[in-house]
Amino acid sequence: MPNEWTTYTTEELKGLSDATPSEWDKVTSKLRNKGNVSNDPVAQPDHYNKGAIEAIEAIKASMHPTEYKGYLKGNCLKYLWRYEYKNGIEDLKKAQVYLNWLVQELS
Repeated sequence: MPNEWTTYTTEELKGLSDATPSEWDKVTSKLRNKGNVSNDPVAQPDHYNKGAIEAIEAIKASMHPTEYKGYLKGNCLKYLWRYEYKNGIEDLKKAQVYLNWLVQELS
C-alpha cells in the first residue's frame, strides 16, 4: 500500500485539473507540516498556497517578464492606495513584499 510520500509513474498520476479541493488541502497540509510552515497572511497567505505551487509562481510563469514587473508594480500601488481604508499595516507589509519581488526582478 502506498504511503503519503510514494512516488508514482506518470500513468498513475491524476491531472492537476482532476484534483479535488480536499486533495489539494491534504497535500498542502503535509507540505506545511513537513516544513513546519505557519500561516503568514502577508508573505504566504493560506488561500494562495493550495497545491504544490504558489499562485505568484503560476502568475509569473504565465507572463512576459515586462508584464510580470507591471503586475508587481500595480500590486504595490494597490496596497499603498488602500492601507488607510482597509487593512492598515498589513497592507503596507503586502506592498513591501511586492516591492521586494519587483526589486529582485530588476536586480
